Amino acid sequence: MPNIPVVKHILSANDQIAEDNRALFQREGIFALNLMASPGAGKTSLILATAARLPDAVRPGVIEGDLASRIDADAIAARGIPVVQINTGGGCHLDAPMIRSALDDLPLDEIDLLLIENVGNLVCPANFQLGAHLNVVVASVSEGHDKPYKYPGMFAAAHIVLLNKADLIDVFEFDVDYFQRGVQMVNAAAPLFVLSCKKGVGVDAWVTWLLGRMNKLK
Repeated sequence: MPNIPVVKHILSANDQIAEDNRALFQREGIFALNLMASPGAGKTSLILATAARLPDAVRPGVIEGDLASRIDADAIAARGIPVVQINTGGGCHLDAPMIRSALDDLPLDEIDLLLIENVGNLVCPANFQLGAHLNVVVASVSEGHDKPYKYPGMFAAAHIVLLNKADLIDVFEFDVDYFQRGVQMVNAAAPLFVLSCKKGVGVDAWVTWLLGRMNKLK
């Protein structure tokens, strides 16, 4: 019980910096996504598949969050996409101050869409605002169809849910209807897109939806 005021203070301070981040994005004309998922769900694959389908007028940039290493950041940089690595050193999520610091190392005037890959975790990232315009939860078929029921807080925080690795639905006997009912139970407003970054299935529909949301903000 004595820890509650401390936790509230931390979240309040984080949220204030998140608002500052959002204001910066607005000034720079940047649309920002907070990508949240379990490890291995395919966040980096989604970033690369999305970037490959963007029109030339939409220039991507990436903030890559991991406990350690820059493996994913190197894969993104190899595609010519501006990227900054944040290693949390054991921390289970990114927070607004981390994002604010990372922005100093990005060419913001050359970025229209900023994709923030949060640390792989289905709990902590949902509690920390970053200043992004959209929270995107990436689930994968290989994780099982019960995730919305086991981690309702994460799916409740989503503006959109992407179910990746659709090419493995039959292999894992994944029940898409059961998964979708779980999402709707905690977040009826979040649309669900079923896709496969590996096969390219459904990615165009997601990118079209994303571009539509970006245009509404202009």
